[in-house]
Amino acid sequence: MAEFPARAKVVIIGLGGIVGASIAHHLIERGWDDIVGIDKSGIPTDIGSTAHASDFCYTTSHDYLSVWTTQYSIDFFEKMGHYARIGGLEVARTGDETWMEEIRRKLSSARAFGTRAHYVSPAEIKKLFPLIEEEKVMGGMFDPDAGLVVPRSQTVAGKLVDAAEKSGKLTAFANTPAKSLIVEGGRIKGVVTHRGTIMADHVIVCAGIWGRLIAEMVGEDLPVMPVDHPLTFFGPFNEFEGTGKDIGYPLLRDQGNSAYMRDTGDPKTSEGGQIEWGYYEETNPRLCHPRDILEKHESRLSPSQRDLDMEQILEPLERAMELTPILGELGYNESHSFNGLLQVSAAGGPSCGESQKVRGLWYCVAIWVKDGPGYGKLIADWMTDGRTEIDHNSIDYARFYPHQLTEDFIAGRAYEAAQKIYFPAVHTREPYATGRGAKRSPMYEREVELGGYFMELGGWERAHGYAANEHLLEKYGDRVPVRENEWDNRHFWRVSNAEHLAMSEDCGIVNLSHFHMVDIEGPDHVELLEWLCAARIGGDANIGKGIYTHFLDDEGMVRADFTVFRLADRCRLVNGADAGPRDFHYMKRVAEDRGLDVTITDTSEKYITIGIWGPNARATLKKAVADPASLDAQNFPFAAIKQIEIAGKSVTAFRISYVGEQGWELHMKYEDGLAVWDALRATGIMAFGVETYANSRRMEKSLRLQNADLLTQYNLIEADLARPKVKEADFRGKARHLEYKARAQQPAMLCTLVMTDNVDSKGVARYPVGSMPVVDPVTGEVLIDSLGRRSYTTSVAFGPTIGKNIALAYLPAEYCEVGRKLNVEYFAESFPVEVAAVGYRPLYDPENLKPRS
Repeated sequence: MAEFPARAKVVIIGLGGIVGASIAHHLIERGWDDIVGIDKSGIPTDIGSTAHASDFCYTTSHDYLSVWTTQYSIDFFEKMGHYARIGGLEVARTGDETWMEEIRRKLSSARAFGTRAHYVSPAEIKKLFPLIEEEKVMGGMFDPDAGLVVPRSQTVAGKLVDAAEKSGKLTAFANTPAKSLIVEGGRIKGVVTHRGTIMADHVIVCAGIWGRLIAEMVGEDLPVMPVDHPLTFFGPFNEFEGTGKDIGYPLLRDQGNSAYMRDTGDPKTSEGGQIEWGYYEETNPRLCHPRDILEKHESRLSPSQRDLDMEQILEPLERAMELTPILGELGYNESHSFNGLLQVSAAGGPSCGESQKVRGLWYCVAIWVKDGPGYGKLIADWMTDGRTEIDHNSIDYARFYPHQLTEDFIAGRAYEAAQKIYFPAVHTREPYATGRGAKRSPMYEREVELGGYFMELGGWERAHGYAANEHLLEKYGDRVPVRENEWDNRHFWRVSNAEHLAMSEDCGIVNLSHFHMVDIEGPDHVELLEWLCAARIGGDANIGKGIYTHFLDDEGMVRADFTVFRLADRCRLVNGADAGPRDFHYMKRVAEDRGLDVTITDTSEKYITIGIWGPNARATLKKAVADPASLDAQNFPFAAIKQIEIAGKSVTAFRISYVGEQGWELHMKYEDGLAVWDALRATGIMAFGVETYANSRRMEKSLRLQNADLLTQYNLIEADLARPKVKEADFRGKARHLEYKARAQQPAMLCTLVMTDNVDSKGVARYPVGSMPVVDPVTGEVLIDSLGRRSYTTSVAFGPTIGKNIALAYLPAEYCEVGRKLNVEYFAESFPVEVAAVGYRPLYDPENLKPRS
């Protein structure tokens, strides 16, 4: 073994797993060297999840990032000669219409995100997988690119480490756990082990189920939890004897039973001659905090494998035998069967990226084998370039609020996640049941009295509509459709659309307390924002204004959007709840890297916001303010920020609109919010929910949403949010932004689509949620631009004023034509749409109080 080094550029903790090994490989590909990898087990790991993972890969899911990482990983495994592209089935049992609908939804996601999954009939399922009872299934989905890492991902990890060591750029040390981390001045400095201390510039934690214990060394936590995964074996099964195959039939997912099944191939292969059946417990999943995992010398099995109680699986196993009777005919291999520990996420996805507290400390946890190499590339690119090819917001560790990193919160959310690994199908708008009530505005009790229908974002309870307004359906009911399909109607309240129409005719107030706010002050505060923002922030003329702008990355792609309040002594950045923490940490890092003298403070819970909008907003607000004349148009121009007084409270009023109507954002101290709310309500004004603000009216106005319509795959011109003139001052991404502006034509543009017919084959009017592929009706192919980017809807909502479903989607240049007829697919059915706008063009003109044709 090599001498233990005193210094390295990078230390990887957890090198022996597929994630750690993949990160090492990709870092070397990107030009890194002097890397040290350590693992508490052997290398490749003999106790981590990689050592006993099922190793199968399915490509299709409902988010693009997951599809991308899986497709990348499959190609990576295959190039190494370690992938059996055997295909994978997902079946719906006879009579299980709920799961058949989920398969139809997946087929649309397959089209949207570029997998080859397609529908298969019961007869086709039987032909592909002869062990199944044909009459027990009503249909399914076949993914020809699904398959198995062979012989094991553990083997792949070992080969990657061996190759990296031979290159001279990696040194690996097995059976070397990290005992502590060295941090100085907020930066990682090294890792302490029993072999010695390694000083390092970067440390990457990819220790799988033990990752939280490493994060605790610097006072952080990771929102993941290990959970039991019952894995059982039956045999002997000699169907593929003499073939040399590691697997003979396609993989089978029986997700209505929260289970999967595969054969293990030729009996002469390492694990051959059996049937493997795995199950995810959806009623009472068994979580395990990493501190309770035994050490290797304490455990009967591997520390990441626990004894299996047959009672855990008896009922689902009986159901499995109905579908595949062979499980009852073969012998149960008790000695091979166990509970493996895998990680579930309390946040809906992996946790990756740089630590919130320690510069140079990186995390990459909660990754399945099917995504391991893909995440190796993401982390290597992120560390090298500061960005990734695919927008990484949904996995960025910086996105978490402090309350989301507490033990109770993590345990509750992870428990819910464990229940939904396979079943039931998770709705696009599915709310969490645990961890609720973390943040409540001062108006919360008033909203409860109004019968608020609450959802949660960033910890804030947000009313999407109010039962007290349901009388409005008597007036607007003929313009607010009943959503007959349960999926379309789930987590939606019809009154929201009535509130939308009432606000458009009169006015209303909406609770926007969820806004994330950051104060940036100090000698260099303007310099920092001038560098980060595409819009001009400096100059005396901007003091007293709100400036809508964007952060770009070094490639000139859209990283964030928000409003900057240019105040006399500071700037206040007003952001969305889901993007706020990420941008807060990003600004702090950039300021530090550039040596700027600034103080950046999260003030989100010190101030709250109330929006007031509608054609009568000015007249109504005048009834509540101390100086009504101050609201006159000549005294309060658009985008101006002024102090006003309501109920004796000082309010910062910003004349802006996200709903396409006249009005203001009213910002005030948290403790003043209730008095202001009550004073406004005393005028007789209606309270309306965030459904109108964030979805229906926003879409009628063609306004964009960060992390949905604004992504780092697209530039500011393609989003049609670029200012006509590029500011003189330098800013991040400027050079590339100028290149894009100089193009005669952009490869794609964000367009507004309207659904011209929304009635499905059953005669039911549909109101889509989620992403839908955009299809050329002539060729039947999903649109793909010249850069290889697929077209799918990034936002969709029903617009009550327009009376149609509205969607936003990036379309290739040659399809960017108003009136162009296209199709979208929803639950595997095709619906006609028309391009209503190329770039930003509202479908509703509030000045004329009528829809645009």
